[in-house]
Amino acid sequence: MTIYDLHLESGPKRRTTMVHVLDLLGCVANGPTTEEALAATPEGIRAYRRFLHRHGEPVNLDSPLETRVVAHVTEGEWLGNGSPYLTFEADEAPIDDQEIVALLPRLGWLLDELATWAETRSEAELDTPPEGRGRTGRAVLLHVLGAQGVSLATTLRGAPGFSRLHGAAERGEVPLPVALRRVGEMAEERIWRATPEERRATRELSGRTYTLRKALRRMLEHDWEHLAELSRRPGGPTI
Repeated sequence: MTIYDLHLESGPKRRTTMVHVLDLLGCVANGPTTEEALAATPEGIRAYRRFLHRHGEPVNLDSPLETRVVAHVTEGEWLGNGSPYLTFEADEAPIDDQEIVALLPRLGWLLDELATWAETRSEAELDTPPEGRGRTGRAVLLHVLGAQGVSLATTLRGAPGFSRLHGAAERGEVPLPVALRRVGEMAEERIWRATPEERRATRELSGRTYTLRKALRRMLEHDWEHLAELSRRPGGPTI
């Protein structure tokens, strides 16, 4: 039996909610209410464990799981959708080479799965909005692409090249699958270039806290959130 601690964020009325599973860094679940987000969390954990397993991490897919809420943040900015301003206690711990080696491949796997799915879609399919409302597949992928350098730039005081690549993909100068894989390589290069001081630094900016560990958490969570979003659409990637 594996027990996962859950960290929740939502507004005070507990409507739109995101659940962070910090024991499986990168795993999140969400819902229009706290109750629905919690109900979706066990399957979200199972899906993330399957993702890790198929990429070679030693995960026992048959291990039963339980969850318990250990924190619920209801005061702050942009809560419920993965607030970039929310900092957990674990985010403030320095990150070392061993953890980077363990966690950074997940970023590449997520971006590669998004790129692989994009390769199966025609231009028309990428530009067709889902039934009801929502962004097109292309818009979701460009959103993911554009977000990669934001956390790193804020945390490490610069991440050159990310915006240029995003702009080239928006203009169609670089195919989306190529851009998604390339941005993963760029993120890996920038993180490995971080100095020991940058890896353990806590940067305060406008009353908000930024660390490299937090940046990596947010990047993983953001990519997984949108891979899961696309998987729920007809013809979406399988997770």
